[in-house]
Amino acid sequence: MAKNLVIVESPAKAKTINKFIGKDYVVKASVGHVRDLPKSELGVDETTFEPTYEILEGKEKVVSELKAAAKKADTVYIASDPDREGEAIGWHVMTLLGGDAKKVRRILFHEITKNAVRKAIEHPIDIDMNKVNAQQARRVLDRLVGYKLSPLLWDKVRRGLSAGRVQSVAMKMIVDREEEIKKFLPQEYWTFAAKLEAEGEEKIGRAAFHHVHAAADRVQPVQVSGQADDVHRAEALRRQRARPVRLRRPDHVHAHGLGASQQRRPWRSETIYQH
Repeated sequence: MAKNLVIVESPAKAKTINKFIGKDYVVKASVGHVRDLPKSELGVDETTFEPTYEILEGKEKVVSELKAAAKKADTVYIASDPDREGEAIGWHVMTLLGGDAKKVRRILFHEITKNAVRKAIEHPIDIDMNKVNAQQARRVLDRLVGYKLSPLLWDKVRRGLSAGRVQSVAMKMIVDREEEIKKFLPQEYWTFAAKLEAEGEEKIGRAAFHHVHAAADRVQPVQVSGQADDVHRAEALRRQRARPVRLRRPDHVHAHGLGASQQRRPWRSETIYQH
């Protein structure tokens, strides 16, 4: 009889590992997530943001088999995928199994080979609750945004649409920016700049003066004390404040908003996409 239970996500992975792990181990699959927020209600406390989970429809048999196998095992190894979702799946499985938490350990491997699995079993760890909580936060945001905004989309656009936590915020930013552009009024302003050198000093000082709503006929000549040779440059520039950058065209955002050259735009876009 097998003394240890290994739980992975995929049945195909379980079948492969079973071939070389040895007779002291039995490998079972959770077949992905086993628990989630309820379908028929919000499932999140809007004051504490505490989620309420239930076993997914159709997963009752899988959970029963895992519980039965765990009772017979001396040690249970959670071998779900080494990412945020996998960590959450492992935590949900561990929670459903109950019993002695000390006999439930987490193992990580990045390749399905005998050596990798054996090495992982020799160096078990605990469930990473930081990853679990990160996944829970994402799921709670999904539910809050989706349940609150999706009915509005059904009413205004088309029934069946779903509002996402990322798209909804991005849309809000675009709408706010477009409103800024519509309300924008050009304002004339003048900049006076001078390079000045004091007697006996090698350093060249800079002075600047900005004046908004100053028309050309109201600008008075600048009086500079001292010798004319001491004044290197004095100039007045008439400018208008730049319009807000439009977000609808990526090349405008890169060129005017981020100040990126044409050569760096593809690299910057790829960096933003990856992060």
